[in-house]
Amino acid sequence: MVVCTGSIAYDYILNFNGRFKDHILPDKTHILNLSFLVDDLHKRRGGVAGNYAYNLSLLGYPAAVLATAGSDAAEYRTWLEARGVDCSGLRLMEGEITATGFTTTDLDDNQITGYYGGAMLRAGMLGLDDAPRDMEAVIIGPNDPDAMMRLSRECRQRSVRFVFDPAHQLPRLEARDLADASAGAWILIGNDYEIELVKERMGCDDDQLMKQAEMVVTTLGREGSRIASRDGVVAIPAAPTELEVDPTGAGDAYRAGLVAGLLRGLDVAVAGRVASLAATYAIEQVGTAEHAYTKDDFAARYRKSFAADLPPTFFVS
Repeated sequence: MVVCTGSIAYDYILNFNGRFKDHILPDKTHILNLSFLVDDLHKRRGGVAGNYAYNLSLLGYPAAVLATAGSDAAEYRTWLEARGVDCSGLRLMEGEITATGFTTTDLDDNQITGYYGGAMLRAGMLGLDDAPRDMEAVIIGPNDPDAMMRLSRECRQRSVRFVFDPAHQLPRLEARDLADASAGAWILIGNDYEIELVKERMGCDDDQLMKQAEMVVTTLGREGSRIASRDGVVAIPAAPTELEVDPTGAGDAYRAGLVAGLLRGLDVAVAGRVASLAATYAIEQVGTAEHAYTKDDFAARYRKSFAADLPPTFFVS
């Protein structure tokens, strides 16, 4: 079982029919004051813990959520449980509001996000003792920083494999925090901007970063991804999309696919392609957990995308 930590949230997704760069004057950033009239707005279930778990469930991999949310997330918990996700570690806090994100996407798929932590800010109260016992790995996603530090420490103490995915909490993590939280990680992951920011803040290069984790994964959007390990670097192509609708949540789907692939014994190149295809499904729907597919659908599309068969053992429990 994979224990998914981080936020349980509601996402407000806004689409701007323009380009941010056309409205930002480089010599006026000291008085930046922008307003965008958006073309549509959608409210969706989200948060990285829920997204990881939902995508793992689509891939047939047992998943559990370890997170805090507001009492308004009762229906979200029921929805996850109906999809086979273990929610025994999801605490609903009376008097708190579930974390809420507001993401605006432009025509170039650039995004500006505002995030209210709400009940997520109490996640430091939970540790691995609050999760199911049969955990194979833990995904430590963006969360209350105290929770992220606690969980990485407990994973090291108990020799549990963990993925460290700091994402939008990077602005709140100092160099020492990043070094401590990523030390001994199975996978350190982020997009190219995030990985560069990690290196800059920690004052290290690629070789030094590889001393922090067994694998460093850099996602590159339409350019695919790059998985570096002590055995070398593997370039993963992006799976072709049928329709690009909304990139929000693609990264979380990628992480779920990569973890499921590696835990099922696939080599890095194949697991990366599974991750790439999982991300593509997310891009084709508005929202982070609105896509769906069957095992047969996924296998057929894997073959179409990569001109190779998905190993038949992938979906064997």
